[in-house]
Amino acid sequence: MLAFAVTIFLSAFLLFQVQPLIGKFILPWFGGTPAVWTTCLLFFQVALLGGYAYAHLLASRLSSRAQGRLHIALLALAALALPIIPSESWKPGGEENPLPLILGLLAVTVGAPYLILSATGPLLQGWFSRLHHGVSPYRLYALSNVGSLLALLTYPILFERLLRLKAQGWTWSIGFLVFGLLCGLNAWHLARANPPAHRESEEAAPAAAPRPFDVALWLCLAACGSLMLLATTNQMCQDVAVVPFLWIVPLSLYLLTFIICFDREGWYQRPLWAGVLAVMLLLELAVMLTRVKYSIAQQIGVYSATLFVCCMVCHGEMVRLKPSPRYLTLFYLMVSAGGALGGLFVALFATWYFDGYWELHVGLMLTGLLLLMAALRDFARAYEAGAWQMRPRFSRALGILTGLLGLVGVLCLGSLLREQMAKTSANSIAAGRSFYGVLRVLDEYRDQPAERRLTLCHGQTRHGFQFTAPDKRAWPTAYFGPDAGVGIALLDHPRRNKGPLRIGVVGLGAGTLAVYGRSADTFRYYEINPMVETMAEQHFTFLADARRRGVDMDVLLGDARIVMEHQLRRHEPQRFDVLILDAFSSDAIPMHLLTREAFAIYRQHLADDGILVVQVTNWYVDLTPVVRQLADEQGWPCTLVVGEEKAPLGIYRSRWVVMSPNPVFMATPRLQAAGSPWPQGERRIVWTDDFSNLSQVIRKVQ
Repeated sequence: MLAFAVTIFLSAFLLFQVQPLIGKFILPWFGGTPAVWTTCLLFFQVALLGGYAYAHLLASRLSSRAQGRLHIALLALAALALPIIPSESWKPGGEENPLPLILGLLAVTVGAPYLILSATGPLLQGWFSRLHHGVSPYRLYALSNVGSLLALLTYPILFERLLRLKAQGWTWSIGFLVFGLLCGLNAWHLARANPPAHRESEEAAPAAAPRPFDVALWLCLAACGSLMLLATTNQMCQDVAVVPFLWIVPLSLYLLTFIICFDREGWYQRPLWAGVLAVMLLLELAVMLTRVKYSIAQQIGVYSATLFVCCMVCHGEMVRLKPSPRYLTLFYLMVSAGGALGGLFVALFATWYFDGYWELHVGLMLTGLLLLMAALRDFARAYEAGAWQMRPRFSRALGILTGLLGLVGVLCLGSLLREQMAKTSANSIAAGRSFYGVLRVLDEYRDQPAERRLTLCHGQTRHGFQFTAPDKRAWPTAYFGPDAGVGIALLDHPRRNKGPLRIGVVGLGAGTLAVYGRSADTFRYYEINPMVETMAEQHFTFLADARRRGVDMDVLLGDARIVMEHQLRRHEPQRFDVLILDAFSSDAIPMHLLTREAFAIYRQHLADDGILVVQVTNWYVDLTPVVRQLADEQGWPCTLVVGEEKAPLGIYRSRWVVMSPNPVFMATPRLQAAGSPWPQGERRIVWTDDFSNLSQVIRKVQ
C-alpha cells in the first residue's frame, strides 16, 4: 500500500509542478499574457486524457505481466526527453498564430513525461485493486489530489523563490527519475505477481457493467466541473479584479472538492448540497446583477464559494455513480475526457463564439440541469426496481414536487442570467474576444454631453478613453496628461524644438499618446493584440488625427520584445528619442519586458541621448524597485514622477519612472519639480530572463 501511495502522490505532485514551470519558461516568448497559460491548460487537459486512455487500454487489453513490462519500457523512453528545458528554436517570429506553436512546443518538450505521469493515478489504482482484492482504491485518487494541491501551492511560495528557472527544470527532471524508479518497482512487482484481471468467484455477485447513461453522466459532470473552474477563473481574474496569483484560489478549490468527495462518499449528501447550491446561485446572481454594491473582496468570496459548491455537486454526484473497481480505468477515462471537453469549450469555443465571459453562465445552468438529471436517474432506477411504488404516497408527491420546483428554478436561473448578459453589454458599442481576452468599447456619460467619452476596456482594466466633444477630442487623458512623466518626456525633450522626434510605444491602448505627435514626428507602436489595433482605429480618432497632422504612424503587431529583437537582427535599430513602456497596468505583468536582458535591447533601440519612460501605475504590484535597479545597472539617472488626478481634464493619478543618459533632459526644471521621493527603505530587485518572481512586488492593498 505504501509503495503505491508514495508513487501516486509523487506523480501527482510532478504533474502539477510541471504546469507553472513550463509556463514560466515560455510566457516571455509569447507575450506573457494569460492566454498563454490558458493554452497550456488546454494542452495538459488533453494530454491527461491521453494518459488516462493509455491506462484504460493497458488495463483492459493486456495481462498484468505485459502491463508491467510495457510500462517500464515507456518510462525509460520518457526519460529520454529530460531535461524539460524548451529549445529557443520554438520562439515565434512575431505575428504567427501562437496557439499551434505553443501546443507543438509543449508536445515535444514535456509531452512524453506528462503522458506517463498522467497515466499513473488510474493505472496504479488498477494494479492496486488486482494485488489487494477487496480493498477500495478510490482513496488513492484523493491522495493524488492532495499531491496536486501541494504542488500548486508550493511552486510560487517555495520553488519559484529559491531556484532559478533552469535549476527548476533540472530539479523537476531529477524528481521524474525518482518517480520512474518507484513506478518501475511497482510495475516489476505486478509483472512478477501476475495477478488475474478480475477474480469473479470472490465476489458475492458479478459486477454489472455501467450503463451508457451513467457513463454519459460521468463525462458531463466532469466537463461541468472543469468548465466552472476555467469560467470562474476568467470571471475573477479578468472581469472582477486583476490581482496577481488570484487564479490559484479557484484551482485550489477545484482540487479540494476532488479530495473531499473521493475521500469518503458520506461527505456529499445531495439534499444538503442541493439546498446550498440554490442559495449560492442566488447570491452569485445578485453579485452579477448589482456588482457595484459589492466590494471586490465580496465578489471574489461569492464567486469562489459558488465554484466550490458547484464542484462539490458535480464531483459528489460523480462519486455516487462510480463503478466497481473492475471498471475503474473506464471511469477515470471519462472523468479526464470530461475535463478536456470543459477546457476545450472555454479555451476554443467560448473564445471563438462569445464576445464576453459567458461560459460562466453556461456552467451555472449546466450544474443545475445535471443535478436534476442525476436525481431523475435515481428516480428511474428506483421505479425500475419497484422501490418507488413502495414509498408512501406523500413521499412520492413530495419527490415529484421537488423535481418540478428544481426544473422551474433552472428555467428562472436561465432567464436571470440572460438579463445579466444584456445588462453587462448595455453601454458597449463594440465588443470582441480573442486569444488575449475580451475587449469592449464603452459609451459612458451619455446624458452629459461635456463628459461623454469612449473607453477601451480589457476586463476591468481601462486602456484609455477619448472625449467625444470636438473641443476635447485631442486632450491627452487618463494616465497620459502633460504633467505626467510621459508628458514631460515628450514635451520637454531637448530636441523637440529642433526637429522631428522618433517615439516608440509598447502598448497601443486607445492610442492616446498620439496626441503629442507633430508633423514629421515618427510614432511606432508595438501591440501584441490585433483586436486592440482594430478597436483603436475604428472607435477612436487619436491615430487618424495624428496622421492628418503629418505624423508617420505605424503599429507593429507582435510581442514588443520579440519584434525589437528581430529589428536588431535585421540591423534596424530604431534610434528612438523617447521609448515608452505602457504594458504594466493589469495583473498580467509581462515580466520579460522588465528584465536585465530586455533593457539591453531597449538601450540598443534608443538614441544616444534617448529617454526611457516606464509606467508603473498599478493597484496591486509595485514595480518601482525593479525599474530603478535596471536603470542603475544601465548607469542612467532616474526620477519617479507621480501625476495627480485632474478629473475636469480627464486625467488619472499616475506613476511613471523616467530615465535617460541625457543630463540636459534630467536637469529640466519641470522634471525636477515633478520628481517624487523614492520610498524609504526600498530594497532593489533584479529580474533576469532566468529569474523573476512577481510575489516580490505585490502591494499590501488596504
